[in-house]
Amino acid sequence: MSENFPEIGGRKIVSYFEFDEDDTTPLVIKVALSAVGTDGALKNLEAEAKDKTFEQIVEATYAKWNKELDIIDIEGNEDQKTMFYTSLYHTMINPSVYMDVDGRYRGIDHTIHQATNFTNYTIFSVWDTYRALHPLFNLINRERSRDMVNSMLAHYEQSVHKALPVWSHMGNENWCMIGYHSASVVADAINKGIAVDKEKALQAMKSSTNLSYYDNIANYKQLGYVPFDKNGNGSSITLEYAYDDWTIYQTLKSLGENDEAEIYRKRALNYQNIFDPTLQFVRAKNSDGSWKVPFDLLHTHGEGFIEGNAWNYSSYVPQDVNGLMQCMGGDKQFVSRLDSLFTMHLPDEFFMDTEDVTREGVLGNYVHGNEPSHHIPYLYAWTSQPWKSQYWIREIMNRMHLNSIDGLCGNDDCGQMSAWYIFSAMGFYPVCPGSEQYILGTPYLPYMKVKVGEGKYLEIKAPRVSDKNRYISAVKLNGKPYTKGYITYDDLKNGGTLTFEMSSTPNKKRVQQPEDKPYSLTSNLN
Repeated sequence: MSENFPEIGGRKIVSYFEFDEDDTTPLVIKVALSAVGTDGALKNLEAEAKDKTFEQIVEATYAKWNKELDIIDIEGNEDQKTMFYTSLYHTMINPSVYMDVDGRYRGIDHTIHQATNFTNYTIFSVWDTYRALHPLFNLINRERSRDMVNSMLAHYEQSVHKALPVWSHMGNENWCMIGYHSASVVADAINKGIAVDKEKALQAMKSSTNLSYYDNIANYKQLGYVPFDKNGNGSSITLEYAYDDWTIYQTLKSLGENDEAEIYRKRALNYQNIFDPTLQFVRAKNSDGSWKVPFDLLHTHGEGFIEGNAWNYSSYVPQDVNGLMQCMGGDKQFVSRLDSLFTMHLPDEFFMDTEDVTREGVLGNYVHGNEPSHHIPYLYAWTSQPWKSQYWIREIMNRMHLNSIDGLCGNDDCGQMSAWYIFSAMGFYPVCPGSEQYILGTPYLPYMKVKVGEGKYLEIKAPRVSDKNRYISAVKLNGKPYTKGYITYDDLKNGGTLTFEMSSTPNKKRVQQPEDKPYSLTSNLN
């Protein structure tokens, strides 16, 4: 290219620049990007970098990141601080802003749209991030959550399928992974009082769940499960659809749409259709109602599950843990199953052909390095032995989130792995996004101060906490004794003080009464 063309495009373009090698003046190159067009890129350059030196931009960027990371203040040793703030940084990379400075962006329909009263975001890896990343935004950055939900609703409006994002990326739908988990993100935002158009949101959620040609939804609605002979990941899909359906049930119920809510309540129980009562595990099931044979409980490939095995996926019923326990034979059997999951050995041969399941992310047979299992350490809260969560959560944090080369035990997946760490360090986790409850685990640090709104701070105190003193003796909320195994969004959203009294031995009398147990769709008092 010998001329300074104002605009040029193509796949075989080559350009080069020549400079006077004797000139010692520092060379500064400014590059601007836009998904809209050249004029948008120039506007972005003018607004963001004009008349600014490299040093000024570095200083401004440093100040912006410091402001974002200052949202949480902690006490701890240097490794703990490095791990925590690295994790917090990871939660703020994606989803990312996807529009020009004038608010224009290229939509899912590949035409140019104008964002009005919201910032448009992209990179919605929702199969990963609905679990903890988006719930974290609802606690520490409600405005960002509102913008992300509005971006999802804009995607829905532009989509020829009239569906919320599955895996949205730079004006494209990647259709990666399973479920319709944007419904969970939207439902959790509505549940937390995020200011979005509820009518449009509900319409978008229902539309996504009834798209018959997407990932065997027609089979799911007809049979109550996705059959293995129609989809090799059918059991995983069934479990995840059932949870998503529960989030819509909750939303409909909260808006007074009780008749339609009942439809989704029944769909939320579809997980029961793939529990083999003889094995008391979820199993691959064919269209004619027969179980897949042969069937391997340990193998992560070819058994009806995506990136997981029956041992891990059988515990994926966050909306109805009491019902799950009954499918597994009751409290005693369920506790034994959880104990075995963490202590048994999973040989490499059972996951060597499965993407995103690797040895460094496996503890016993529990797979922390991949998302479908992230809630499992908290499931003891529903049982007669809730203190076991406190033991295993700290083990996982110590073993699988390390301040070292390759210290993260799996794919961070757009911030989900790190969001798990942030929540778990605070001492609670959103096992079932869309509900108001966070399940108490165990705090990791002696002190945290979390900004939950302008001028509102949540202080989390656990002065005696350590690897030895990992068990909770008692909890106080704003100075008053707190006996429940969960804490609610209303307890946290305006700030306050959450105090943990820690011990080297478990308090086995805590969280034993039915009224202190977390929510479950069936057999609960909530």
